[in-house]
Amino acid sequence: MGIAALEDKIVQRAVVTILNEIYEVDFRGFSYGSRPGRSQHQALDALTVGITRKRVNWVLDLDIRGFFDNMDHEWTIKFVEHRVGDPRVLRLIQKWLKAGVSEDGEWTESKIGTPQGAVISPLLANIYLHCAFDLWVEVWRRKVAHGDMIVVRYVDDAVLGFEHKEEAERFLRELRERLAKFGLELHPEKTRPIEFGRFAATKRAGCGEGKPETFDFLGFTHICGKNEKTGYFAVRRKTVKKRMRAKLQALKAELRRRMHEPLAQTGEWLQSVVRGYFQYHAVPGNMASLGLFRERLARLWRHAIRRRSQKRRPNWGRLQRWFDRWLPRPCILHPFPHARFDARHPR
Repeated sequence: MGIAALEDKIVQRAVVTILNEIYEVDFRGFSYGSRPGRSQHQALDALTVGITRKRVNWVLDLDIRGFFDNMDHEWTIKFVEHRVGDPRVLRLIQKWLKAGVSEDGEWTESKIGTPQGAVISPLLANIYLHCAFDLWVEVWRRKVAHGDMIVVRYVDDAVLGFEHKEEAERFLRELRERLAKFGLELHPEKTRPIEFGRFAATKRAGCGEGKPETFDFLGFTHICGKNEKTGYFAVRRKTVKKRMRAKLQALKAELRRRMHEPLAQTGEWLQSVVRGYFQYHAVPGNMASLGLFRERLARLWRHAIRRRSQKRRPNWGRLQRWFDRWLPRPCILHPFPHARFDARHPR
């Protein structure tokens, strides 16, 4: 993480506001990350709609190793120069890229990469991948792919769907060569094509290969499933287990720090935490994960309350009343992906 000085943050925000007006015309529709009026849930909606409505049989989950740390400064400036001719703006961007990091009074020069945490970094990342990835993918889909192909990118996280396995494997080989030209590399263990789609379960069962593999994208594990009412194929989404565990561990440490605070004060804080968590993760089909999160959080809070005193410990009935008051019950807060996607894209 690189935290800029206040003056730099103000100037960076002004430059981002100007550049957004320029690049929003150029950025492709399948790019969702760090753009005005676009969000992670819109990217998740587009991915679900693409997999269910297109002939997608294989999914390629991409992970660029250390993307923000390996962005080449020369390529970044070249990409910006394609659309921006003002030398003052280019000079500012060069200064931000080469500003370096001051830690414990010692300054370290930055020769490559852009600091995560800087206001300008998400936009520069989008510009970099727009030129290195998006434009190339668009041409590849139009000229090389013979079957259906979908693309959804959120900054450096991308998921692609293919109709044919051969095209997925060919795309992966050529993408490695493409990214290498710009100093980027795909993570060898996290990047893989998996069989995923409406026919994946049937094909794998016929070959004795078990259930289709899953993949993670923007905090959700995507699973091949069926609609409970119609029985047709559907993409099920659950909170990534690793993310839930990390969140609970962080809450456990904070509850321990707040152990001797008034219960009402801790309850108000937990209420805001749970509401924020549900605001992102409360998508259709994820009720079980939401309920599990609330249950485990209640256990952590109970443990913290009972450690406050060895003499007088509240009984379960009293604890339950506190939980009912301060910990919101899980409920679905987001519409179905198809409904929201169709409302935003009537065509």
